[in-house]
Amino acid sequence: QAQLEESGGGLVQAGGSLRLSCAASGRTFSSSAMAWFRQAPGKEREFVAAISWSGGTIKYADSVKGRFTISRENAKNTVYLQMNSLKPEDTAVYYCAARDAPLETIVVHTPTRYGYWGQGTQVTVSS
Repeated sequence: QAQLEESGGGLVQAGGSLRLSCAASGRTFSSSAMAWFRQAPGKEREFVAAISWSGGTIKYADSVKGRFTISRENAKNTVYLQMNSLKPEDTAVYYCAARDAPLETIVVHTPTRYGYWGQGTQVTVSS
């Protein structure tokens, strides 16, 4: 059974940094696009960043561009999200997701296009 597990969340002051990790188990996602989404209380889940299976295509939400970096290590079946210059509005539960579309070179930002999800990790940024 395929599973995604996020880690690295926590409480940080505004301007600080966190690095989220998403480790896959049960199957390899090395040929799948993967993404990060987030959901704040009372809001819909929103796209943060996505990376194609090879890392050749990367996309960011405008709200995090220049501050967040998505990367992956296929040998470790893991994707990362480096978050710098954090703001209080970045506070949310962050979810890792994977698509079941092998060797796709594009990335998509719609949550319904991702078939695998982790349980989420809380990120809280204090002002």
